[in-house]
Amino acid sequence: MPKQDRAIRTRRAILVAAASVFEEHGFQAATITDILSAAGVTKGALYFHFQSKEDLAYGVMAAQGRHMGIVPPRACKAQEVIDTVLLQTYRLQEDPMVRAGVRLAMDQHAAELDRGTSFQDWGKGMTALLEEAKKQGELLPHVVPCDTADLVVGAYAGVQSMSQAVSSYADLNHRTSVLLRHIMPNVVQSSVLTTIDLSPERGAAIYAEVQTLVDAAELAGASA
Repeated sequence: MPKQDRAIRTRRAILVAAASVFEEHGFQAATITDILSAAGVTKGALYFHFQSKEDLAYGVMAAQGRHMGIVPPRACKAQEVIDTVLLQTYRLQEDPMVRAGVRLAMDQHAAELDRGTSFQDWGKGMTALLEEAKKQGELLPHVVPCDTADLVVGAYAGVQSMSQAVSSYADLNHRTSVLLRHIMPNVVQSSVLTTIDLSPERGAAIYAEVQTLVDAAELAGASA
């Protein structure tokens, strides 16, 4: 295996291990020893890629953040907003890296971390989509995109946190669908509302769509 490929695989293994430890124990209780044991790598290998536990946490948060904002473009930007939320919902249920990143961002005991960046980044992406939706005449006249984006991100953070505590995300599809059904009628034009899909199972379909696009891009890159 080429040296560069080995380094990429090692870094990925460390991040996956760190995600599992952070998800289970939280930032404060997690230790480098726990992460080393889960990753099956030497301390030297870990510190080659990450300088500290904080650096590992930021690596996990960045990895889960890269999963957001990659919904395929839609003609209806309100649908794209919804799809972004539903895709995140699916990944929270299926991807330990996403769950760990969200736990770190929500961990009020992790005073050492800059936890606001995750929320701000998602808010900026939502704002951009809502501004496009407003230009296309999809939103009600009173809607201010940045305010609505903050509301969606904040409300969703609360809903997913409640779902995690109550059911370990088992009911997150339902809770997210309920949230969107209450918010969107106050955001989008009624003519748009009748065309958008808020169904809980849509997240899995979007995930499959994204994976198909990713696989095609990787195949094209490998053959270039």
